[in-house]
Amino acid sequence: MSDFKRLVGEQIRHIRKQKEMTQEALANACGLQYSYISDVERGERNISIETLEKIVEALGVVPAEVFRFTHATMENDVLEKQVLIESLRALLSERELQEVKFVHRLASDFINIVEAKKKN
Repeated sequence: MSDFKRLVGEQIRHIRKQKEMTQEALANACGLQYSYISDVERGERNISIETLEKIVEALGVVPAEVFRFTHATMENDVLEKQVLIESLRALLSERELQEVKFVHRLASDFINIVEAKKKN
């Protein structure tokens, strides 16, 4: 099972529980079997965009919510970090060289300040 499928499934479970919904209630709202929802939440089901849309609508959240891995465990933090780094790379790839240099300088300065504070 891929880490990404597992993270999305865990996030769907997290949102569902926040909404105080059972798997059966979510499945009924989506027109799916509750065993299907269970498979999705365990990361064992590769779902289509259409199915994801049904789940998101039934949960009453925006699609981005299922990709916010804020409740992640330490293991999941590694994947979340990779996703954020890739997101930064994508943002910067469209920018002019001077802008990229500026962001790099800001990030370097920030890291130097954090490291200096750790030493004190």
